[in-house]
Amino acid sequence: MAANPFWTDTRLDAQRPVTRALSLPSPNAEPLIGGAGTRTSARRRDLSIPSWVIFSMIMLATFAVCVTVTMRTHAARGAAEQKYSQMEAEVQDIRDRNASLRSNVERLRSDPRVREAAARERLNMVRANEIVVPLD
Repeated sequence: MAANPFWTDTRLDAQRPVTRALSLPSPNAEPLIGGAGTRTSARRRDLSIPSWVIFSMIMLATFAVCVTVTMRTHAARGAAEQKYSQMEAEVQDIRDRNASLRSNVERLRSDPRVREAAARERLNMVRANEIVVPLD
């Protein structure tokens, strides 16, 4: 700050920052301390973790999450495939049964002998000229 040469008042000196008598230790001044250093600086050095260790821990955690998600997805996909194949087998079974029933219905509609056999078996019907003998 350049001083005004025309204003020689003491207010200019009061406005200037005063240097401190005791300054705080800066991180740059720490290596200048002797080999042993103080107890606080030794603690500070022991507790500092290198950035590559933190980065490695983050990467490991991310990898673990990805593996967990992948394993759960594989398990869910396997269960879904098994359920799908089971349902596909059931659907095929039902289609075969429907085809069999369709052919039975067609035979009942077209062939009178099949119709008569079904009436005798299912409905216990007899012809008018037949004699029924009940058995105990």
